[in-house]
Amino acid sequence: MIEIDAARLLADLGALRRFGAVGTGVVRPAFSAEDMAARRWLQARMQAAGLDATIDGVGNVLGRSRRSGPALLIGSHSDTQPTGGWLDGAMGVIHGLEIARSLAENPATAGLAVDVASWSDEEGTFAGFLGSRSFCGEDVAPLIAGAANADGKRLSDVLRETGLAGLPRGSLEKGRHVAYLETHIEQGGRLETAGKAIGIVTGIVGIREYRIDFHGARNHAGTTPMSIRRDAGAALIRFAHNLDEEFAGLADADTVWTIGRVALEPGALSVIPGTASLWLQFRDGDPARLRSMVHALEGLVAAHDREGRVMVRLTEHDLPSAPVAMDSGLQEHLVAAAERVAPRQWLRMPSGAGHDAQILAPHLPAAMLFVPSIGGLSHDSGEDTDPADIVLGCRVAATAVAAILRER
Repeated sequence: MIEIDAARLLADLGALRRFGAVGTGVVRPAFSAEDMAARRWLQARMQAAGLDATIDGVGNVLGRSRRSGPALLIGSHSDTQPTGGWLDGAMGVIHGLEIARSLAENPATAGLAVDVASWSDEEGTFAGFLGSRSFCGEDVAPLIAGAANADGKRLSDVLRETGLAGLPRGSLEKGRHVAYLETHIEQGGRLETAGKAIGIVTGIVGIREYRIDFHGARNHAGTTPMSIRRDAGAALIRFAHNLDEEFAGLADADTVWTIGRVALEPGALSVIPGTASLWLQFRDGDPARLRSMVHALEGLVAAHDREGRVMVRLTEHDLPSAPVAMDSGLQEHLVAAAERVAPRQWLRMPSGAGHDAQILAPHLPAAMLFVPSIGGLSHDSGEDTDPADIVLGCRVAATAVAAILRER
């Protein structure tokens, strides 16, 4: 078992929390003043831990061990949702920092190399997973050229204003990096419900996002009989009901789907909506089931469009992401560490949320470890985790990291 400094870990998490703190939550969207201040603080903390730390041309904070390797890379993100919680991403970054320090301070593990990363814009303020995509060698120049935030601020302008444009971009070192580990709060209630403290992630779900538009005819709500209406809003509601029934017939216990946004035009009580739109997202870890859901959605759109009164059109809202399996060998190291540090307090589980690990996984073996979220809450200012679980998760991860590197 690898010991860590629990007080130092929690103190660093508390210090990072202060950048952008608003009440119990954190407002630290990518490339904001608060985010950049946090990144400079992280760089200094990595340097104090004996890592060669830089901020690269897309905002990644990269702490490189001075040991020659092989190296295990630990990372997550430190940016937040527009109004987010204090642990989402941040815990994984500080876990990485503490593991690197603790292994370096222990004579038995001082020769092991651990690199640490805080990836930029995981949350997609401008372009989701920008930092990890760049690090893995993806050509992000077109992404940077076209990306803007919700206020219309262009990413290319922001990178220039923050002094990042033109800086070198870090990259995966195939001869050095042998594995990637990311720890994270669960962001759901499965661990808490099961009374477990550690989740060993088996895979990360694939995601599909679509917009469905309904085109009817706007008219007076008081003088237009129901029999001749071309009500786009009513068509949307019928469609949503049928979609729910259709997907329920395809789903398993881990399949989820969400209508996250609805718009009716003109949105007045006395006007029949002439157009309506809904935005749909669904997630599953099985590629075949995702294909079946897409096929069912396309069939449902065609069937509703054939009814004739309201035209229905389907468009892809964002590029699809494929399900990604976590490395089986690394999972076994995490299982062994969990059984040693927290016997019978762990379970295997999928991740229903996206993480930078899914970007790294095609390029090197990757694994994830979860700790419980109180009440299953995340992406909200009330997000929290018991400090004992934060510390336990770090101990399990550190023990696994040492074992992984010792066998390389």
